[in-house]
Amino acid sequence: MSTIAAISTGNAPGGIGVIRISGDNAVKIADSVFECSDKSSLAELGGYRAKYGHIVIDGEQQDDAVVLVFRSPRSYTGEDVAEISVHGGMLSVQKTLDAVLKAGAVPAGAGEFTKRAFINGKMDLTQAESVADIISAQGEAELRASYSALQGRLSKSINAVLEKLLDVSSTMAAWVDYPDEEIPELEQNELVKTLEFCKAELESLLSNYDKGQTIRTGVDTVIAGRPNVGKSSLMNMLTGTDKSIVTHIEGTTRDIVEENVRLGSIVLHLKDTAGLRESGDIVENIGIEKAYKAIEDAQLVLAVFDSSAGLTDEDRKLIDSCSGKLAVAVINKTDLENKADTAIIENAFDSVVYISAKNDEGLDRLEETVCGLLGVADFDSTAPLLANSRQKQHCENALASVCEALDGAALGITYDAINVMIDAAADELLSLTGKKANAEVVNSIFSKFCVGK
Repeated sequence: MSTIAAISTGNAPGGIGVIRISGDNAVKIADSVFECSDKSSLAELGGYRAKYGHIVIDGEQQDDAVVLVFRSPRSYTGEDVAEISVHGGMLSVQKTLDAVLKAGAVPAGAGEFTKRAFINGKMDLTQAESVADIISAQGEAELRASYSALQGRLSKSINAVLEKLLDVSSTMAAWVDYPDEEIPELEQNELVKTLEFCKAELESLLSNYDKGQTIRTGVDTVIAGRPNVGKSSLMNMLTGTDKSIVTHIEGTTRDIVEENVRLGSIVLHLKDTAGLRESGDIVENIGIEKAYKAIEDAQLVLAVFDSSAGLTDEDRKLIDSCSGKLAVAVINKTDLENKADTAIIENAFDSVVYISAKNDEGLDRLEETVCGLLGVADFDSTAPLLANSRQKQHCENALASVCEALDGAALGITYDAINVMIDAAADELLSLTGKKANAEVVNSIFSKFCVGK
C-alpha cells in the first residue's frame, strides 16, 4: 500500500500546521525533508517520540519543525506514521507538503487516514463515522455523543447482541448438522430468552434514535410572529449578536435571516422570518409567504407574541399555523405593562415562556422549555446512540429478523428455519459495524470526510 500524506490542520493561518504521513515509508520520507537539530536520523526513533529540527528543501532550511513518529501497529492508522509540525503559515505548510510528495508520498484521499485505521482493525465502522461527527460537532451534547461512539459505546452494545445471536446460531447449526453427535439440543426457553434480550437491546437503540438525531444534527427552528413583537430581538438574544435589524418600523425583516446557535446542549438552526401581516408591498409579501412556508417545514416553531398589546388577527392566524406542530409560545416584552389576553395563548400551546428580549431576560427559561419539549432535557448523550440512517436501517432490519425468529419459535417451526432468521439478523449487525460491509458502502462513508483525516 502506498505511503500517503496530507495537511491535517485547517486551511487557514494558525499557530502550527501539521502534515501527516502514513505508510511503510512514512518515516523515511519525513527524514528526507527534515534535519534533526542533533544530526540524528528519524529512522533511529522509536514510536511516540519527537525530534526538533528544520525543514530542508533543495538544501536550504525553510522552517523550524517538530516531527512526531508513531510505529506500526500503535498509531492512528495502524501503519508507521510521521507528523510534521511547522509554523502555521499557509505557504510554509504547503511547501512542506509539496516536499513530502516530491520525496515519494502520494496525496491522501478524503478520509483516507481513518479508512486505513478501519481497514487495519484500529476501529470499526461506527467508530470511524464518529470521527467525522466529532469534527463537525457544533453542540456540547453532540460532541459528547460522537466521542462516546469513538470510545466504542455503540460498538459494545451492538457486539453484545451479536455475540448472543452467534452463540445461539452456532449451537443450533451444530445440533442440526450433526444429528448423530451427542450435542445437547438448545432448550426452547433458552432460545426465547436470548432472542428477547436481543430484541430489547435493539428496540432501546432505535427508541433513542430521534433524540440522538436532535443532539447530533440540531433542530430546524423558525422564529415567527407579526411585525414588532420582538422576533429580531429574540434572534439577537439567542445569537448574542446584532444578526437581525431591530427598529420600531414594521416590515424591517423582509427575507429569512438564518443562523446556527447553541441553546444549552443542542443546536438550533434558526430562521428569523418576515412579520406576519397583510401588506401591499410586493417584496414584503414574498417574505411573508416564505415565513408561512418556513413554519410549515420547521421542526420547531418559536411563536412570538407581544404582551404589551392585545391579540390581533395575525396573532390568531399564527396560533392556527402552529396547530399540530412542535411549538413554544414566546410572550415577549414582559418589561412593559401586560395588555395581552395571555390565557388564549396558554390554552393554545403546551409550552409557554415569558421573556424580555430587550433586557435579555428569560433565556434560561426558554432553554429549559425547548430542551424539555424536544425530550433531551435529561437525555444521556454518552449512551450508545445510532448516529445516522445507515446504522438505523441495519438495526431495524436486524430487529425485524429477531422478531421473525421469536414468532417462529412460538409457532414451533424447525430450528434450521429459525437459524436462517438469526443469521440474517447477525449479518445486518456485522454490516453495521463494518465487518461485512461492502466496498461501495465503505468508500461512500469515507468520501464524506475531509482530506487529512
